[in-house]
Amino acid sequence: MWRRIPASALFLAPVYPSTTQAQWRMPSANEAFGEPPGPRYERPSPDPRLQPPVAGNSIRDGGARPQIEPQAPAVVAFPHDYPAASIVIDTSGRMLYYVLGNNQAYAYPISVGREGFNWTGTETIGRKQAWPDWHPPEEMRQRDPKLPEKLTGGLRNPLGAMALYLGTTLYRIHGTNDAESIGQAQSSGCFRMMNPAVVHLASMAEVGTTVTVVQALPKSVEVSQSLQTTRETQPATATPRNSGVPVPANDYRHLRDYALRRR
Repeated sequence: MWRRIPASALFLAPVYPSTTQAQWRMPSANEAFGEPPGPRYERPSPDPRLQPPVAGNSIRDGGARPQIEPQAPAVVAFPHDYPAASIVIDTSGRMLYYVLGNNQAYAYPISVGREGFNWTGTETIGRKQAWPDWHPPEEMRQRDPKLPEKLTGGLRNPLGAMALYLGTTLYRIHGTNDAESIGQAQSSGCFRMMNPAVVHLASMAEVGTTVTVVQALPKSVEVSQSLQTTRETQPATATPRNSGVPVPANDYRHLRDYALRRR
């Protein structure tokens, strides 16, 4: 005989599954209804040129650091009112002068800032650093994501064998191996010299040396063409401070001539 069970008992009596019975779960939407029709949406890949450098590019080795021997440039007539042991940079002439006094100066061919990055004014050398590290600015790394956050000093580093930092600015007088750039306006405001030349300059220019950057000097500055005058006004060799190595005083005459031809 079947006995009627009250409806309330169905709600009060819990039912426990056996230990061998699989637990029930709510199916997912994909399981219940299948994949939605049509192609799946995929986020487009970002332009790699607009991405910041990857973590692996944070530090890169700048290469070897060989011994660079200083080489003195030509001595020129310098009839201008600047104190001895100071630096004068003529941006239009692409020349840097280290004033010797007695109306004479060492004349170094240089590369200067390109259009929009050239400047004039007076600074002092804040510090000197051999084989300096290079930290490309953020905006430069955004333009070229392959650049690292830091490139250690070495032959592959664009700052060369020596950098003379100008005050608290981002500008420097620094070395380079790129002879083709000398006499050109290519930098972002720094002044490039060949590595042996900047080592020679750094042997004389101490921290605190005044650096005056001008658009142009009067045209009276010319390299002396008289060997007799050169012998009477300077020794056959010039020995940079702290080097102890005599070097020819006119090794960079041909570079200056090259720079003048390119102007």
